[in-house]
Amino acid sequence: SIRSVRMSSGTMARFVAPGSLTGGRYGLFRWDMPARAAGAGAHFHRTFSESFYVLDGTVSLFNGQDWGLAEAGDFLYVPEGGIHDFRNDADAPASMLILFAPGVAREAYFEELARIAATGRAMTDGDWAELYARYDQTMVDA
Repeated sequence: SIRSVRMSSGTMARFVAPGSLTGGRYGLFRWDMPARAAGAGAHFHRTFSESFYVLDGTVSLFNGQDWGLAEAGDFLYVPEGGIHDFRNDADAPASMLILFAPGVAREAYFEELARIAATGRAMTDGDWAELYARYDQTMVDA
């Protein structure tokens, strides 16, 4: 069965094909966002690319320079080091697929974020820096 986790934004993350299933070649997640769901904040990854494919609804995608509205069938590829972000600014739910390559264990990152939110764990700046460093998540001001 497909593992999933509910994020603090209400988004349901479904780990359709984690790297453990694909021999580390890629990971494929489904991201089902409620209306007005926040995203990750602008960030980049040094060791893997990430792609977004909108299934339905309208997703706001940031390509490192501009925010744009993406609808069903729209696609954004972000190479290693490419600054990106996403969120649902619309008054309706939206869904997308997130593909990253190679297939690092991104599900562990999202499970840990959900656990932090669910338990109300207080995180210092140092705690966040350590968490982000472990999962190749470099946050930036955009």
